[in-house]
Amino acid sequence: MSTTETYTKSDTASRTEEVKAHGTVQEEPSMKIEPQKEHEWLQKLVGEWTFEGEMAMGPGKPTEKCAGTESVRSLGDIWILAEGHGETPGCGPATMLMTLGFDPRRRRFVGTFVASMMTHLWLYDGGLDAAEKVLTLNTEGPDMAAEGKLARFKDAIEIKSHDHRILTSHMLGDDGKWRKVMTAHYRRTK
Repeated sequence: MSTTETYTKSDTASRTEEVKAHGTVQEEPSMKIEPQKEHEWLQKLVGEWTFEGEMAMGPGKPTEKCAGTESVRSLGDIWILAEGHGETPGCGPATMLMTLGFDPRRRRFVGTFVASMMTHLWLYDGGLDAAEKVLTLNTEGPDMAAEGKLARFKDAIEIKSHDHRILTSHMLGDDGKWRKVMTAHYRRTK
């Protein structure tokens, strides 16, 4: 007997027991979800953007400028995929990819970030502020001050207007204080 046949017979048996006990069969949860207001909030990011920003290059070092473009598209009105291209201080040309969605069961925004100049996969978990203008994403990534060590980060996406948003990144230091490590202004081109 194949695994599929075993599963099918077992599944049928449990459904029969459910009908005997309750008189009806509960519908199985669907994989499909209807977009919620949090998913709609993410759709504000869809479009073509340019960005200019500043990055801290380490403790006691001056900030350096960065610039580039970003194309943000929707994936089924549930996720957004943001692909950026630009010059990264100290690394040269880079490609970045961010995914963001909302998990209704956890009531949390979730996502990832990867970049061509690093091997770390950033995992996001966060929420909107009460005014629904700032999405703060908690994550963990390479500590800029200590080689080989991970640190806590907060990345915040602030909607200033339909055509302007700001991304800021803060890192938690060993002293327990959050320090801004990056700010980038995004301007819509399409």
